[in-house]
Amino acid sequence: MKKKYIACMTLAFLLGSILTGCNNANNMDHSQMGHDSGAANPDASKERLTLQTKNVTRVNQDDPVQAAIETSQLIWPATGEGNRPGTVLLGIKGNTKINLPAVTLIHHPNNGPLLYAEKDRIPEATMKELKRLNPAGSSMNQGVQVILVGGFADSVRQSLEKQGFKVDAVKAEEPAEMAKQLDAYYAKASGGAYPQGVIIGSADPLDYSLPAANWIAHMPEPLLYVHKNSVPQATVEALQQRKNKPSIYLLGPESVVSKEVEKKLQSFGEVTRIAGQTPEENAIAFAKFKDKTTQFGWGVTQPGHGLTFTRLNQMDTAIASAPFAHLGKHAPMLVMEDKKLSQPIHHYLISLQPKFKKEPTEGPYNHAYIIGTEASIPFTVQGMIDEMLEIVPASGGDGHSGHMNMEEQPTHSDQNPHHGH
Repeated sequence: MKKKYIACMTLAFLLGSILTGCNNANNMDHSQMGHDSGAANPDASKERLTLQTKNVTRVNQDDPVQAAIETSQLIWPATGEGNRPGTVLLGIKGNTKINLPAVTLIHHPNNGPLLYAEKDRIPEATMKELKRLNPAGSSMNQGVQVILVGGFADSVRQSLEKQGFKVDAVKAEEPAEMAKQLDAYYAKASGGAYPQGVIIGSADPLDYSLPAANWIAHMPEPLLYVHKNSVPQATVEALQQRKNKPSIYLLGPESVVSKEVEKKLQSFGEVTRIAGQTPEENAIAFAKFKDKTTQFGWGVTQPGHGLTFTRLNQMDTAIASAPFAHLGKHAPMLVMEDKKLSQPIHHYLISLQPKFKKEPTEGPYNHAYIIGTEASIPFTVQGMIDEMLEIVPASGGDGHSGHMNMEEQPTHSDQNPHHGH
């Protein structure tokens, strides 16, 4: 069977083909990339009234319950019928491997956020958000307003029904089995047909599978789990539900999902591996990937897109942010292994920087969502991201240069060589 292998981007190629006038970037410390190091101010956020910047929206929460609520409020104002959700997903905080595949229900057939609760109780803040949202009920799913994901106590369902919500549940304790059950639930609620595309990701660790959250919240393909050297029976059964051989997209390098597992998957359909050697490079490879035959994948290689930035040590908050791929900017997820902006992410952002020929109103424009507080992603990093997403003149200079009369513009020798990077 034909096999394709999509590897992570080659940084040298990006530097050679994209970073015109940025030859000094390789020699810069990551904390200084894109900035005049003499003007950097690590305390820049202390006197601010807001942590929002022109090209970046921050969900300023590290607690998963609060991050999920703030994401919900940004995406569903619930001021009228057109911006209310249909169904809200309720997951158990900390049940990460169960919650990740559950976001496949965010878009179809439900149109609603993932909120968090405890196994035996619903936090007051979450219940308050449920009431604010006042979900309309899914017309495709028998008017269900809340779906419980995972092994909740009966008391949780009872408390929701006491508030007048119509409740359904998808239950399983084992992650691969839960992914299979969610896949089946989606198919049934969407008319009985299983999507012919499938994402396969590692259940251990989740670092390489996490970026799938935004795609499955955006499009119908589910996430199914494998282990490094084996394919769980639940995943086999989910793949066998496809009447025609599906397109299988394997997310992660061979160090995470072995060649042997890839060969086993080939018996069910055509396998395309999308891989980067690190979780950050893997997320970038997935954001760039596009299967032109099936139209699977983001294909974000040009300016004019949204992106989310999440931390690997804050997976529950990252998963709750998946709706940013469903409505608004439809943003793929980038992951950060630590607080600094790494070289691969830096180079990827530079490749997406918009450039105008005459004036900045030409567009296109980029936008980012940062998920987490300054303890997770510092404001200085936000400043770098904001700057690299800013539209700049194709002739050189920073975004401000485009607002000057041509005779007033400084020569290239007068410009900071790092502006606009």
